[in-house]
Amino acid sequence: MAENAMSRVLARHRNALIAASVVLFHVAALWALQSGLLRRVVEVVVPVQLVSEFLPQASPPPPPVPPKPVPPPPAPASVRPRPAAPVLPVAPQPVALADAAPSPNAPTGLVAPQPPAPPIAAPVAPAPVAPPAPVKVELPSTNADYLNNPKPAYPAMSKRAGEQGLVLVRVLIGADGTAQKAEIKTSSGFERLDRAALATVLQWRYVPGKRGGVAEAMWFNVPINFVLE
Repeated sequence: MAENAMSRVLARHRNALIAASVVLFHVAALWALQSGLLRRVVEVVVPVQLVSEFLPQASPPPPPVPPKPVPPPPAPASVRPRPAAPVLPVAPQPVALADAAPSPNAPTGLVAPQPPAPPIAAPVAPAPVAPPAPVKVELPSTNADYLNNPKPAYPAMSKRAGEQGLVLVRVLIGADGTAQKAEIKTSSGFERLDRAALATVLQWRYVPGKRGGVAEAMWFNVPINFVLE
């Protein structure tokens, strides 16, 4: 009887141990599943071939579609030559025959020859145009009696020094006969004589120069000669 009691106690402990083992196993499996340990154990234990069967495989890409062949262009339709038009024979035309007999209405008699055409006269060249006559130019003058121009004053210092000579003065004479300005063209060699000649021609009056009968301003050369007596 004691053995039966012991057997029942051992059976209870064995059932409790099995139940605890089952519960522990489920807990461990749940923990391994959550932490990924089970997958690592399977990858280590199960061969690679079996794992590849469980995992989905990527499908290969579809083969490229070949391009559609381009149909060749249609051949041009052959052009049939058009039949040539038939050549019709040309009917012969009547040929006119020369009649040697004169016409009864033809004029009779001799035809007088026409006189020759008069010769064409050569064109006459126009007479050359005569050049215009040159315009008459009259130079100014100091020789008119009505001018009453005084003689040039001989400088006293030049006389004592024995200075003498010819001074050629270029003077601009206006249309009214007055001297506008003057300059020495040829010097006498003495400054006093040159200044006396300039003063003289600027005080004189002149007959103005003319072009075509019209008075106008002109340059004129006036000689002043200083000679000791």
